[in-house]
Amino acid sequence: MAHLRDASTRPGPQLAPAARIVLYSHDTMGLGHVRRNLAIAGGVAEADFHASTLLVCGAREAGALAMPRGVDCITLPGLRKELDGQYDARSLDVSLRDLIDLRARTIDSVLASFRPDVLIVDNVPRGACGELERSLVRLRREGRTRCVLGLRDVLDDAASVRKEWAARGNRSAIAAWYDAVWIYGDPTLLDPVVEYDLGPEVAAKAHYVGYLDRTRPEQPAQTHVPEGPFVLCLVGGGQDGFEVAEAFAHARMPDGLQRVLVTGPFMPLEQRRALEQLAATDPSLIVHTFIDEPTALLARAEAVVCMGGYNTVNEVLSYSTPALVVPRVAPRLEQLVRATRLRDLGLVDLLLPTDLTPRAITSWLAGRHSRRRSSHRLDLDGLRRIPQLLRDLLTPPVIVPVPLGVPVPMPVTPSVSVSRSALNVSC
Repeated sequence: MAHLRDASTRPGPQLAPAARIVLYSHDTMGLGHVRRNLAIAGGVAEADFHASTLLVCGAREAGALAMPRGVDCITLPGLRKELDGQYDARSLDVSLRDLIDLRARTIDSVLASFRPDVLIVDNVPRGACGELERSLVRLRREGRTRCVLGLRDVLDDAASVRKEWAARGNRSAIAAWYDAVWIYGDPTLLDPVVEYDLGPEVAAKAHYVGYLDRTRPEQPAQTHVPEGPFVLCLVGGGQDGFEVAEAFAHARMPDGLQRVLVTGPFMPLEQRRALEQLAATDPSLIVHTFIDEPTALLARAEAVVCMGGYNTVNEVLSYSTPALVVPRVAPRLEQLVRATRLRDLGLVDLLLPTDLTPRAITSWLAGRHSRRRSSHRLDLDGLRRIPQLLRDLLTPPVIVPVPLGVPVPMPVTPSVSVSRSALNVSC
């Protein structure tokens, strides 16, 4: 008689080990970078891509964001980018050099322990102030991890990008350390490779992923959504969004519309309190400090007044919500370039900061229904494409045997020179 084995000891189907993915963002201003990486992590999870994904980010507020299954995060000591473009410690009383060294050692320790199959770096090839360099050199030497640079649709005005990339040796960094460059946008709006003259090294590795469609099945909203019609105002992280928020708060709403304003977690406390005091005396104005997922509001809004950051615009495009964009114009022209191109395609309306008044917003809202929207639609399939791009990265190349007698050419390794000055450039 055969002995019965305990079910717990029976060998079951063996799952392939989960791919390990790290998404890095420096997060020196607002939450845009970490929110983009979180959207990518969510898209990978929803595609049933078998992965364990770790976000390495510089905003402690990331801990308040909902994490998809299989996703966790580590936050670095905060680095802040001032409006003049300079960097400083966000909270710690340490020098910039010491903070970057601390962050660099932390990142390298995490990568050495987690041993990712893929590292996706957001926007900055060397990391903020070069903090990724030691890790990128080690990962390339070990040869286990595929490295991807993810670029948003617009970096800045063309002249500034070309100057900055030359000074920081970014093209050499991509040639030496990266396997692919993913562009989260549609070249119909702007082609970064051409616009910024990124060169053949980048062009050979570039994939135009498309924008990241943020629509999702109807889910219970974590934030109260007004039952009646309302207009929404989004100012990103809020660090420099007070002028837009204040003008919106004082604008007159036609047709009995309510107003919902999200200040963002980085708006200075005294500015946020001023807006909350306005809301306390005006029942038509609702003020939220922070919402982990603003799409619940955006999906229901009649219209939106917003700044021109990548994530906000990406969400506006996803829901085709009528939008008036008031772009940031310092320290970068990124938002102005993006908003101008979108305006030219007929996808949004543009209001320059110099023309920003409550009356201007009131006038736009009064005429929003009469405006004819463009039928043009940008490519929003990025979240659908990324899992396949990951599979392509992780699939070993097929080696075709060479018949006997056929000469085999020797591999040619491109010579990549990275100057010492480029490796030690100040941020």
